[in-house]
Amino acid sequence: MRADAARNQAKVLAAAQELFATRGAADVTMDDIAKAAGVGRGTLYRRFPDRASIAVALLDQHEKDLQAQLIEGPPPLGPGAPGAERLAAFYDAMLGLLDRHVHLVLGTEVGASRFATGAYGFWRAHVRSLITDLPDPDALVDVLLAPLAPDVFAHQRSLGVDLERQRSALAALAAGVLSGRGGHP
Repeated sequence: MRADAARNQAKVLAAAQELFATRGAADVTMDDIAKAAGVGRGTLYRRFPDRASIAVALLDQHEKDLQAQLIEGPPPLGPGAPGAERLAAFYDAMLGLLDRHVHLVLGTEVGASRFATGAYGFWRAHVRSLITDLPDPDALVDVLLAPLAPDVFAHQRSLGVDLERQRSALAALAAGVLSGRGGHP
């Protein structure tokens, strides 16, 4: 990438991050982002075809960091702990990610578009690996990921369900689903 293109991309991402955080991704237009970044619409659209692609770029590093922890981090998030503990730790880490970045996730993973993201595919493979001993893990895996949908998270928060209550509920879900089975580490 040319130096000026890299500078423009950095300006676009910084402007979008600020706008998404203050107004929510759904209330920000591509024109808003271009104006806030001080770049032309053509410059913006050359790199980012839509608002979701900008949100994906902003989320990418946060999701990669979590993926690395799941693969090689210490237990219980990383390998080595029973499945119920790993699932509870995954839920906890995802709630933290949502708590910090729900405005971005809402711009990328709402409705059916959620299932098309690479991150969702990774989360799905991870959770499925923890439940292979259960009957029909293919039917269960998306059910276990459903509470992490960004619109569910935001809805619960709007109802006054704080982060600690969400963590407790999902830890109970993980324990209930995998109780006595342990799952795979």
